[in-house]
Amino acid sequence: MADAIVPAFVLRNLADKLYEKRKNAALEIEGIVKQLTIAGEHDKITAIINLLTTEFTYSQQANHRKGGLIGLAAATVGLTSEAAQHLEQIVPPVLNSFLDQDSRVRYYACEALYNIAKVVRGEFIVYFNQIFDALCKLSADCDVNVQSAAHLLDRLVKDIVTESDQFSIEEFIPLLRERMNVLNPYVRQFLVGWITVLDSVPDIDMLGFLPDFLDGLFNMLSDSSHEIRQQADSALSEFLQEIKNSPNVDYGRMAEILVQRAGSPDEFTRLTAITWINEFVKLGGDQLVPYYADILGAILPCISDKEEKIRVVARETNEELRSIRADPGEGFDIGAILSIARRELTSEWEATRIEALHWIATLLARHRAEVISYLNDIFGSLLSALSDPSDEVVLLVLEVLACIAKDAPHFRHLVVFLIHNFRSDHSLLEKRGALIVRRLCVLLDAERVYREFSTILEGEDDLDFASIMVQALNLILLTSSELADLRALLKQSLVNVAGKDLFISLYASWCHSAMATISLCLLAQAYQHASSVIQSLGEEDINVKFLVQLDKLIRLMETPIFAYLRLQLLEPGKYTWLLKALYGLLMLLPQQSAAFQILRNRLKTVPSIAFNTDQLKRASSGNPYSQILPVSEDIIRNQDSGNMHNAINFASRLQQFEHMQNRHRMHAKLQQQSRKATSSTLSQTLLAHPLDLHGILDSFNIEHAIYI
Repeated sequence: MADAIVPAFVLRNLADKLYEKRKNAALEIEGIVKQLTIAGEHDKITAIINLLTTEFTYSQQANHRKGGLIGLAAATVGLTSEAAQHLEQIVPPVLNSFLDQDSRVRYYACEALYNIAKVVRGEFIVYFNQIFDALCKLSADCDVNVQSAAHLLDRLVKDIVTESDQFSIEEFIPLLRERMNVLNPYVRQFLVGWITVLDSVPDIDMLGFLPDFLDGLFNMLSDSSHEIRQQADSALSEFLQEIKNSPNVDYGRMAEILVQRAGSPDEFTRLTAITWINEFVKLGGDQLVPYYADILGAILPCISDKEEKIRVVARETNEELRSIRADPGEGFDIGAILSIARRELTSEWEATRIEALHWIATLLARHRAEVISYLNDIFGSLLSALSDPSDEVVLLVLEVLACIAKDAPHFRHLVVFLIHNFRSDHSLLEKRGALIVRRLCVLLDAERVYREFSTILEGEDDLDFASIMVQALNLILLTSSELADLRALLKQSLVNVAGKDLFISLYASWCHSAMATISLCLLAQAYQHASSVIQSLGEEDINVKFLVQLDKLIRLMETPIFAYLRLQLLEPGKYTWLLKALYGLLMLLPQQSAAFQILRNRLKTVPSIAFNTDQLKRASSGNPYSQILPVSEDIIRNQDSGNMHNAINFASRLQQFEHMQNRHRMHAKLQQQSRKATSSTLSQTLLAHPLDLHGILDSFNIEHAIYI
């Protein structure tokens, strides 16, 4: 039927290899279809379209396919306003030709569809999704001419869509979402172009669908092409401005995307993501409460970013987020926030660790009960952070721990764990011990801290550690300015009930170290007992460790801390036991040591005064009050008779000291026996080379810092 309608020469020219002949044949078809349209003979038109489709567009010959495409376009032009009823026959074969292996066929397909679209305009929308899919592929075509033709067609389709009221954004978004992660730069430009165009149409709500393609846009920010990065950034900036002006925004879904992108290895992507998060925190309100933990997880690492712009925005966002007071009843997940903060305590960046601690402190201040319920989860991480190389981090950790330890059970829990950490990590005690103890004394009351340490250490099974720990605490007590009040209270141990109680409390654990015990007695002005302790020492107690500790004490006695003691040497008649104790220490020191010279020179300055019989009796009576600042015999008598129940039982204390020292001696013997049993070779070596104590001290040449 169609063969009879269309002359044979027209069909022959339509398949000719020359473009001009095919074009003239197409014009003939246009005229024939136009006449048939006027006559209303649509059956014949359908027959012509079927002929062009089956015999030409689906032909094995490339020139036939080219002719078929130009013929379908001509038929559409001939149909004019009545073309819509034949689109179902015309469009599919044209779309199929976009996949043709011959680039010229693909080019003519673009040209044909362009002419068809110009005729039917809005009626074209029904095929939009298929056309969009085809254009997306053609935008990345390997042939430059095909790309150019596709761009022309793309512009026309955009014009048609923007003026149409039949376009369905709901059907289009899934198509867009599927292609947003394509890496081809031409496709990316194509997609951004469509997003920008559709967003400019007032009747199309692209903002409502932004979560569906937001991640794809962010992905384009790291594209190698500057033009694509710029286009994606421009589109994102426009959307962010719309968000600021819109009352209804789905912040939640987009927040999840932004959190992921804030960790991108690409600097520009991180900056854009953190900028968006900053605006979301300001605008999001209640919608963002359930996402605070995720947002915080994105912000904290960015605080330490190598790029200053990112650091600035991240810090601002962090402060903004922390200033918001949310309630657990509103979906504020304290446990999740703490989990993020705990994770970031192990960050390699100091600034991030510091902010993580600020968050824990903030939550403690606002939601103490809830934070305490997660104590088992965070306590270990906080204690581990005490080994941090940064002093600022350690100080912040101590503030958090002190805040937790305001309650009595948690206070003991803290000290127990601190001692455990010091025991398992001696380097922590060596490097951070003084800082930790001093700061806790400021934050939690020095007397309370020292009493708790002493109580726990008294029953410590690891005697070597107990001795080291007590020596450390003693040195801090003697030198730290933060413990001046504690030292002042101990100086009143013989005349003040509070001082006496503190002395007895510390004494129980100070017995682990002979030198710490002697130092405590000198500080408490219990000089007679100090002399008794010195006299009780055996030859096995006078070892290198003891002499090192004694060296430290002698040097400390030359500092302002012990100025009162040196001044008391001006009155040897009143402080005879002080002199005896100091001479006792002098007798324990090797004469070649620097400490011996220091102490001997000091004792040489003591004035020689003849004592009368009463002074000697009082000095040797054992009355502790005779060694304190000058008091009359009447007052001493009243104190002896009326307040003896308040006095320190030094005989009992000496027994306590000797008992503890015996435990240490037995422990040392067992250790020595164990070493001999496991290493006979080492024992033989030691026997062959006796210990030269003087040589060790000379080589050690102790020059310890006086102040911590």
